[in-house]
Amino acid sequence: MQQDLAETVALRALAWLVADDELLPVFLGSTGASEADLRDRAGDPDFLGATLDFLLLDDAWLGRFAAEAGVAPEDVARARGALPGGEAPHWT
Repeated sequence: MQQDLAETVALRALAWLVADDELLPVFLGSTGASEADLRDRAGDPDFLGATLDFLLLDDAWLGRFAAEAGVAPEDVARARGALPGGEAPHWT
């Protein structure tokens, strides 16, 4: 997946998180982000990667986002891989 498409998926995930009154505080607490960061860093590929990292922590969150956004869960993982820090580890 190309980075521009990955950023689009991540922006959709961020918008979905912002709209969820119960999950947003969990996201902010987990990432240390503030509400101002949501606006100021929405275009930052590193922040978008962290957004997808958070979403990928829980299969239920991922499933809800994927269903509501019309995105395949595996595409969220692919998007994470295309953003900074998302490269698969090489153990050799």
